[in-house]
Amino acid sequence: MFTGIIEETGQVIAFAPNATGARLRIGCRIVCQDLATGDSVCVNGVCLTAVNLEPDSFAADLAPETLQRSNLGSLGQGSLLNLERSMAANGRYSGHIVQGHVDGTAELVSLDLLGDNNWWFTIRVPPELDRYIVHKGSICIDGISLTVAALKGDLLSVTIIPHTYSMTAMRGWQPGRRVNLEVDVIAKYVEKMMGARG
Repeated sequence: MFTGIIEETGQVIAFAPNATGARLRIGCRIVCQDLATGDSVCVNGVCLTAVNLEPDSFAADLAPETLQRSNLGSLGQGSLLNLERSMAANGRYSGHIVQGHVDGTAELVSLDLLGDNNWWFTIRVPPELDRYIVHKGSICIDGISLTVAALKGDLLSVTIIPHTYSMTAMRGWQPGRRVNLEVDVIAKYVEKMMGARG
């Protein structure tokens, strides 16, 4: 489990497709400090298993489902990645419940400077995920825990504070980019339970 509080931005060192998926190598510093083979790392909001560890990088295998549902297969060498190690049981829970199970992708519509390095970030939400999103609710975008600031039709907006902008890969994003979305898992459970009750 993760919190959506990004620890560092890493970089794509290599992306090697194979017959049924791909292997991604990620360069980073902080995340590698205590990483062990088999540990979970949230990469742009996707829970991946670390393998083939080096002092300043690790690899992860991407299943066909991961490539289809996330933006990881469309990133090139040098692309910035949001990274978070799994939450320690004795740590602070600063964000919201993030599983690293991407529900789909959204299109970045705009990233507008409000002033003083605060930003207004707008994405176009896929119709199948709209019902899980509420004003002032939690949303995970490329692994970042954020609060929904506005909903208008299929457009979702969040406010980005200077710290979030400087500490995440968001600083290099441009309109048209695909971003990974994970909606609040509680909403999905409530929907299923209410459906079962008729």
